[in-house]
Amino acid sequence: MAVSAVFEGGVTAAEARDAARVFLESLQAVHGLPVSGRAKGMVLLVVSELVTNARKYAPGPCTLTLEATGGVVVIGVADGSSVLPWVPATDPARVGQHGLELVMAVCQAFSVEREPAGKKISATVELADDPDRNAGGQQAL
Repeated sequence: MAVSAVFEGGVTAAEARDAARVFLESLQAVHGLPVSGRAKGMVLLVVSELVTNARKYAPGPCTLTLEATGGVVVIGVADGSSVLPWVPATDPARVGQHGLELVMAVCQAFSVEREPAGKKISATVELADDPDRNAGGQQAL
């Protein structure tokens, strides 16, 4: 199960979150897949951060893809900029620029791929809760 949406010019992160919310609700209602409250929150956070960055730093439209497979949702955001994202060094006094840090902390996988006309960022979120794992799906200590 997968969906894709192209967002032009003045799109807001709220519109992208709405698309993700509808996708997650259909996974439960139509396909009977479990989607925990934690997973829903994490997917909405990741979509919001990635689409916000694409709109802020890349010219032209961005494409959001959501694909459910094997108990996870793979979130992809493609944009027209060939500049790869970076995470600044840790600085407790820094205000802002924490979006990718958050995304990487709550996902099981994160990748960036160059595309012929830009790049695609992908992040994977587990759909069901696992009490032995943290919010990012990593083994709890």
